[in-house]
Amino acid sequence: MIYTLTFNPAIDYVISIDELKHGEVNRSSGDTYRYGGKGINVSSVLTELGVENTALGFVGGFTGEALENGLNERGIKTDFVHLDDGITRINVKIKTGEETEINGQGPDIPEEKMQELTEKLQKLKKGDYLVISGSVPDSLPVDIYEQVLETLEGRGIEYVIDTRANLLTGVLKYRPFFIKPNRKELEEMAGFRIEHDEDVVRGARQLQNQGARNVIVSLGKEGAYMLCETGETLRMNSVPLKERCSVGAGDSLVAGFLAGYISGGNFRYALKQGVAAGAATACTGALATADSIKEKMNIMKDY
Repeated sequence: MIYTLTFNPAIDYVISIDELKHGEVNRSSGDTYRYGGKGINVSSVLTELGVENTALGFVGGFTGEALENGLNERGIKTDFVHLDDGITRINVKIKTGEETEINGQGPDIPEEKMQELTEKLQKLKKGDYLVISGSVPDSLPVDIYEQVLETLEGRGIEYVIDTRANLLTGVLKYRPFFIKPNRKELEEMAGFRIEHDEDVVRGARQLQNQGARNVIVSLGKEGAYMLCETGETLRMNSVPLKERCSVGAGDSLVAGFLAGYISGGNFRYALKQGVAAGAATACTGALATADSIKEKMNIMKDY
């Protein structure tokens, strides 16, 4: 069973504007919304691919109710902790010629609600996968990822971690099944500029030496690298695409890879499906569907 954990879910409100004029009234040329947060995105794509999973996290207020109901209507199983105060955040994504994001802070999470989440996590058993991704609300300690993994230590649970560099570094000692830094995050963690393929491999190996069993480095339009625990280094190019919106592309890569791997595929096949899922999300402006992932896989030449 796969569980995703999103400490700070959101409703992403995506607005398209021809030109953003500061200090003036701007009218959109189109807008849409999606139920978001990195772990939520992973759950959405996993469900599309027919992989059973449960989304965990915190929700609050009318926005939290809308998010939970919307996910359930789409067949995504949830087991959220419900907050008594505050609302699930709304993130505004402004698309002009480039993307500008305004992310909400999120509600406060009191200690008793964190304890409620911990009790839910204790139900996980050997062989389960726990995907932890996204930001941490200011009301929680910065080492909350480490605290969660410490409570699960020695249980035979496989961890997948996708978050900012400063949060990712602390969890490597728990030997996650895989982590997925992007180029910028890899630079922060490795401590040097990533300019060539050799730099990607060197940085990924450094993280592997610190505990990560497998390291996938997402490179946007350029696809991804993977340093495997078997010692193999994989390079998977993406398909040519014109990005409409990159929001959720990295999460789609995580979901596509994990779905490909647990279905019995090898690392190369799983990486191919992951890169295809990321590309499908980036070029459609919406989270990848099973059909769009299959379409991208059919035109990829690296496998």
